[in-house]
Amino acid sequence: MNGSVTGAAIWWTIAGVAVTTAAIKSFGPVLLGGRALPARFSGVIVLTAPAVLAALVATSVFADGPRLAVGASTVGVAAAAVIVWRRGSVLLAVVAAATVTAILRAVT
Repeated sequence: MNGSVTGAAIWWTIAGVAVTTAAIKSFGPVLLGGRALPARFSGVIVLTAPAVLAALVATSVFADGPRLAVGASTVGVAAAAVIVWRRGSVLLAVVAAATVTAILRAVT
């Protein structure tokens, strides 16, 4: 096979990752057994989703392959941020971001 990965190896890898993921996800509920989380952990869990979302947005806005860059999408997100900051609707912010990004990409 000349050192290439076979189809069976790919499927075994996928199965191994799936089993490992299921084991990791079941570890918490099995360990806690229906008990309430301590307040300290609950606070961290509540803040995890917004932190991950912010990281994803920042990565998609500022990343241009392996380097950081400012482009049309950055300006579009900035326009949406201004609208949300000024208490505008989220729908208006999304439409404005898409419109600003599209106009800038059409111009450049």
